[in-house]
Amino acid sequence: MNMDSNPNTQPAHQRHAGFDQAPEQEPLPPRRIWAALVFVLVAAVVLASIGKLGRDHAKTVLAERTRADAAPTVSVAPAKAGAPTDNFVLPGNVTAYTDSPVYARTDGYLEHWYYDIGARVKKGDLLAVISTPELDQQLAQAEADLTTAETNASNAKVQADRYKGLVGSDAVSKFDTDTYVTQAAAALSAVNSARANVQRLKELQSFEKIYAPFDGVVTARNVDTGQLISQGAGAELFHMQALETLRVYTNVPQLYSQTVKHGMKIALAFPEYPGRTFWGTLVRTADALDPVSRTLLVEVDVENRGGELMPGSLAQVHFKTPQAGPTFIVPTSALIFRRDGLQVGTVVNSSRGTVARLVPIVIGVDDGANAQVVNGLNASDEVIQDPPDSLIDGERVTVVRPGSQAAAGGF
Repeated sequence: MNMDSNPNTQPAHQRHAGFDQAPEQEPLPPRRIWAALVFVLVAAVVLASIGKLGRDHAKTVLAERTRADAAPTVSVAPAKAGAPTDNFVLPGNVTAYTDSPVYARTDGYLEHWYYDIGARVKKGDLLAVISTPELDQQLAQAEADLTTAETNASNAKVQADRYKGLVGSDAVSKFDTDTYVTQAAAALSAVNSARANVQRLKELQSFEKIYAPFDGVVTARNVDTGQLISQGAGAELFHMQALETLRVYTNVPQLYSQTVKHGMKIALAFPEYPGRTFWGTLVRTADALDPVSRTLLVEVDVENRGGELMPGSLAQVHFKTPQAGPTFIVPTSALIFRRDGLQVGTVVNSSRGTVARLVPIVIGVDDGANAQVVNGLNASDEVIQDPPDSLIDGERVTVVRPGSQAAAGGF
């Protein structure tokens, strides 16, 4: 056996020396080096792109979420159509058909009164008597003056006739004749003046007696026996009202001014008669709107022969008129009061999503809880029920409809 070929038989320093010495490696070719570099660069670019896309997506989601959170959430409901026949109630003031104060037309002292408040009187009934001693003496003096004037006028006429008969024979001058004729005419004028004065004083004397001017009720007596009375409207003696027919006045809004017609039967309700309806007739209107309140004054007459109703009371006047056009009912919380006028908010779809639209409206009857919209809305409109104060026209909104649990956004 050859000892040199057996490695185990080789000296230890030779064996260790052979294994410790690594074989020489060949250098990598340049192509492989470039391929590795390209791979590393592509991987870096891909990783960078993936990171950028992730950040861009996060920014987009954040922006969308921010816009969604910034858009106000509003509750909407379709506009509710009003009734084809409009029923509305207005307050009415009840007055007497004839309401008149009674004043004195002469000075004196109240001698006696005959009717107190609540008394029902007929036209021409004597209400009171005024004592006027000074006026009586003035009348006596005027009558005496009239007698004197009539005597003077008679004498002047005799003289004038005599001279007119003599002037033809030249027995008297024409100048004297004209003088007596003129004196007769003046005396006749004095008679007429005295007679008119007597008639005036007699008329004043007739006012000593105060008579009822119409059939009615005495609602006030402001004098008593012995009280000093002065003529004129300074002090009211009695107050009378005719109550067989009462007038009820109410102010109809401009919107309904063309729907109320003469002859309409109107239902009236009074708080002192709960559940009972009185019927009146619309007899006249002012035919002109009040420029301050924009309302039409109307008069409804109601029979009161039984005396159940009293002037001065408040009535509820029930009108039932056909609608002039389609109307809609919205809660008063949906109304927006701003400088541009009365508005409501609606939602519409646009290229930017669901946005709010502020619509100017005209309302009819407002009962405090709901308002009647007579102009400005359509049947397809969805009305924002409780709009925020900051709501502006064209603003994106998040819509919540009745019965939905989630918001249907405008994005």
